[in-house]
Amino acid sequence: MLKVNDDEKASISLKRILGICLIFLFISGICVFAANKQVKNVKITLSNGCEMNVVTSKTKVADILDEKHIILLPEEKVTPDENTTIGANGEIVITEKTAQEEVAELVSNETEATTTEENANELSMEMISQAYNPITEKTIVEVQSIPFETVTKNVANGASETKDQVLQEGREGKKEVTYRVKYQNDVEIERTEVSSVVLEEPVNKIVQVRAKQTTSRSSSGRTYISGSVAEYQAYARARCSAYGWSTADFNCLVALWNKESKWNPNAYNSGSGAYGIPQALPASKMATAGTDYRTNYKTQINWGLSYISSRYGSPSAAWSHSKSKGWY
Repeated sequence: MLKVNDDEKASISLKRILGICLIFLFISGICVFAANKQVKNVKITLSNGCEMNVVTSKTKVADILDEKHIILLPEEKVTPDENTTIGANGEIVITEKTAQEEVAELVSNETEATTTEENANELSMEMISQAYNPITEKTIVEVQSIPFETVTKNVANGASETKDQVLQEGREGKKEVTYRVKYQNDVEIERTEVSSVVLEEPVNKIVQVRAKQTTSRSSSGRTYISGSVAEYQAYARARCSAYGWSTADFNCLVALWNKESKWNPNAYNSGSGAYGIPQALPASKMATAGTDYRTNYKTQINWGLSYISSRYGSPSAAWSHSKSKGWY
């Protein structure tokens, strides 16, 4: 028969005690973990009326929705709000915002970034109505100037002693323009021309020149274009309409090219080399619209309008730039 001495008995007892302690600690840890990660049931109702019961260990509304991959749309709201802590058997309800709530939110976004949520919720109906004030309409009358034209009279076949000179100075005319103007919050948002009445016709400036019309076999020879400013501007007006530009745009074009060349297709700036009605610099730029730019005013105008459209968008913008910078 096997005998166990006292030392061996003591060793076995110690091992048993240690084992029991380890088992106790393990069970205690599980209990603490379970307590910290308490699982609970939560009911979620979606905006379409669909209901779902979920099991979660999350506590905040936002975290629960994120865990369940539920995303709020811009036109939706959640009750209670996303920062609320929810307990067991709690309920989360998602609904669509009312029209008044959407308006209040829109106005809130336009206020200063430092506006608190509490202040945003207390926006008065007066502030909301200011953001959506009705549109008012007024009729206004303005007197505007009408640019005069410069007419070139070619006297190359006249007497040899005839000199270049101004036969008649030009004078701007006047017109009365009636507009229908719409305002919102005292700011003009739309202007429509209703009528235009000429009060005083412009007086053309007439210039006498001895520009001889020549033809040269040399590619660098100067060939003069004969015609009238009225003819050039009539063609330009038609081309402006093709671009979809308004009468106001055409009037700005007249003023712009009056300043540049007096609508003279033979105009040459000896200082810079600019040439033609639009004063292209260098003149060879106009070859993109046609190689006959020295003999055809239409080619010059076509190039000039194309340049204005691509660089400024409209003659009005080009004229505004010219007035502020002195060039276009």
